[in-house]
Amino acid sequence: MTQATTGTGKYEQMLVRCKDLNPVPTAVAHPCEETALAGAMEAAEKGLITPILVGPAAKIREVAAAHKIALGSTRIVDTPHSHASAAKSVELVRTGEAELIMKGSLHSDELLGAVVARETGLRTGRRISHVFIMDVPTYHKVLLVTDAAINISPTLEDKLDIVQNAIDLAVALGVQTPKVAILAAVETVTSKMPSTIDAAALCKMADRGQITGGLLDGPLAFDNAISKEAARIKGIKSVVAGDPNILLVPDLEAGNILAKQLTFLANADSAGLVLGARVPIILTSRADSVRSRIASCGVAMLAAHARRKSTSATV
Repeated sequence: MTQATTGTGKYEQMLVRCKDLNPVPTAVAHPCEETALAGAMEAAEKGLITPILVGPAAKIREVAAAHKIALGSTRIVDTPHSHASAAKSVELVRTGEAELIMKGSLHSDELLGAVVARETGLRTGRRISHVFIMDVPTYHKVLLVTDAAINISPTLEDKLDIVQNAIDLAVALGVQTPKVAILAAVETVTSKMPSTIDAAALCKMADRGQITGGLLDGPLAFDNAISKEAARIKGIKSVVAGDPNILLVPDLEAGNILAKQLTFLANADSAGLVLGARVPIILTSRADSVRSRIASCGVAMLAAHARRKSTSATV
């Protein structure tokens, strides 16, 4: 997704939380073109990740030389092609050598295919989902939009995992009790719009402890979700309306359109992360701004450190 070139400082405020944390070992899958390689090395310079470059070693060094990207003593794991790079990156996580995966210059489907492989992948009991972490100049805090990239027509059970993944990420970013607005076209429940029934069910699931850590409300139309005044005019009493941290969209098409509208009409920057696997996966695009790439790595770093704490707490 093409990114805006200006920001409002919300990412920078979030990245302050990274300053006292150690960089996270990160398998960078197939960084065989300039932006993929430069993005990883920029994140390393800022102390966010310790990259392990996984791909054809000669090609990686060739790209580095051509674009004057200093590799220093960065470890390179030689693989013959992109498919092997994806598989090896996953293997590095399984053996404990890496705690994050960062997409290089291979297709997202190729990388995620290795992640979800039944015998050799990084599956958990959770559905894998994508979150856009957006800095929208017209909104007062970082806004998470999910899922706009992986689950095309999620079921109610899928949405449970999607929203829990997003809540857990928001908590890792420092939000004590994330507020989740469950979007639909209207704010009333009707059998004519299944998304409104899903929204109502998710709210009751949260009441019953099936979803934890967040405060849910829905269905909410977009105006009611974002604007306290719009909610007031419609008589909606909600602590979420006008102040959500997370927007849960009804399906991928709605989410994709929403995220791109925020980018191109509201000059938003967006970082991207895949959740629900054993480790977070940084999905970057060649069109990403430097600011968005660094934000993606920073968010992933915070998520990885939160995962360390939760793992040690359960041991």
